[in-house]
Amino acid sequence: MNDSIEYLRDSKQNPSKIQIENIQKVTVGALNETILTIEGNVFAKGMNINPKNPYQFINISSLIEDTNDRIIQDIVSGYNSIYLLTSNQNVYGIGDNEHGQFGFDSVTLRKTEKPVLMMKNVSKIFSGNSSKYVFLLNPNQELFGCGYNYSSQLGLGESRRNEKKIQKLTKIQNIPKGKIIDIQCGTNHSIMLIEDEEEDQNPKRKLYSCGSSEYNGLGKYENTYEFTEIKSSLFENDNHIVDFSVGNVHTLILTKKGKLIVFGSNLFGELGTGNTKDQLIPIQIELPKLRFNKDISNYHVSCGYFNSFIYYSPCPSFFNLEEDLIKLFRRKEFCDISFKTKNGEIIEAHKLILKYRLNQNRIEKLQEIISKKSIKESNQIFEMIYSNNSKINPILYSEIKEIINYNEKIEETMKRIYLNENEKDFIIERKEKKYKFPKLILIMRSELYRGMFLSVTEDKSNKVTDYSELSNESFQILEYWIYLNQIKDEIKIKQEIIQVDDFNELNEENFEIIEYFEKEIQITQEMIDEIKIGIDYFQLNQTNPNLFDLLINKFNNQN
Repeated sequence: MNDSIEYLRDSKQNPSKIQIENIQKVTVGALNETILTIEGNVFAKGMNINPKNPYQFINISSLIEDTNDRIIQDIVSGYNSIYLLTSNQNVYGIGDNEHGQFGFDSVTLRKTEKPVLMMKNVSKIFSGNSSKYVFLLNPNQELFGCGYNYSSQLGLGESRRNEKKIQKLTKIQNIPKGKIIDIQCGTNHSIMLIEDEEEDQNPKRKLYSCGSSEYNGLGKYENTYEFTEIKSSLFENDNHIVDFSVGNVHTLILTKKGKLIVFGSNLFGELGTGNTKDQLIPIQIELPKLRFNKDISNYHVSCGYFNSFIYYSPCPSFFNLEEDLIKLFRRKEFCDISFKTKNGEIIEAHKLILKYRLNQNRIEKLQEIISKKSIKESNQIFEMIYSNNSKINPILYSEIKEIINYNEKIEETMKRIYLNENEKDFIIERKEKKYKFPKLILIMRSELYRGMFLSVTEDKSNKVTDYSELSNESFQILEYWIYLNQIKDEIKIKQEIIQVDDFNELNEENFEIIEYFEKEIQITQEMIDEIKIGIDYFQLNQTNPNLFDLLINKFNNQN
């Protein structure tokens, strides 16, 4: 987005327009409002940020003393504090430190109007707009916490339950086994989402809570002094959590099978049960009729202090694609090129992606750079190449920017892969025609092929071939969508893409390419029905709603 309308408050309690462009994220605490821009700047306002003018946004990232640490990757608001995660994976705090929520003695540092360095080597921050405490997670999945602990909401255990203030960052012991996906923080309780890493396919996700059972925001009857699993028959055979959210003292959970599970305080009807009775243990309530029940992953729940929302938000077209590239970089099964770091450690990557992300395929130069870097720096370099995101480590990016084709967007890269037949190594046969795809692209876009290619037992041969129910035009729409998340519509091939200097010299094959791309496909109801079959067959679950929105809109516009 380019700007934003703020419907919060000014000195006259009227809506006011915020003159800040390229907004990436907005967070709101009880006493602060904070904006992160795409460039990595952070603007905030509030009594605890700028007492002289609490209604004016100021650039708080520019106040960080270390000038190399001023590019901000993420922001989190607490009740009266703001936390900044820099591109160098350092965390700063600004605002109120009354309960030691910055990891410093609250007598020495009661509050600060300049960011103070809290901890280095941090991957995630967890807090909440009603919380006066914070959790910090490092890349090794070690969890630290500090701040308000009057109800044992930091999960430090029985032996430390009487410590009301934790004024030094403290490692949280006895963390449940698995990968920490998220922690949501209420006023007096915390809930943690853990993913079981031992599950290769469809890993299970479980919720754990700690803190005060008052109003039962814990989903249990008793106080819990360390993170303990929330158990309920509602999670049997449906324990993959799509999304969850914690308010002041209530919780909403959305599961993969479309259950909406709630518990906690219901004084203001925030649980959506139709009454104001508190729910001491998890119960299921009926969901409103959703537009795309099969694609529940695009629905989200959000809890305010005394209210709750469920909303539909599909992934932006290419944000998810770049995330998929990063995930593929970490999957070693399909890496086909190796690099050696300065310590002799081996790091692997995908030659196909590097070929299209580097200027003139500068793989040799990349080898030379990696040979002088640590394994951590090398991983950051590859993540910047795959995602085209310089904010991961601006210092390292300055060394590699000459070899990266940073002007090319990811969709242009995908379009060039789409056009290059030599890069396609998997054939899908149909009665009328053969279609070629790179396995790498099918893994990113289709659950069906991801499961097939990643399986250690299944035959990897070309066996998924029966698309006879789709016409050629319907299949072309799916084909283009799999690459680009776009519907092909009067697409013009640029001169530089087909690599010819004179259009008069185009051979017959190039003329066929231009004719193919310039043809506008007319959407019919039959094609929409066919494409639904194709989507289900490909298992394009994440892109399903967005594609149908575009198809139906195009169909309506044509008629």
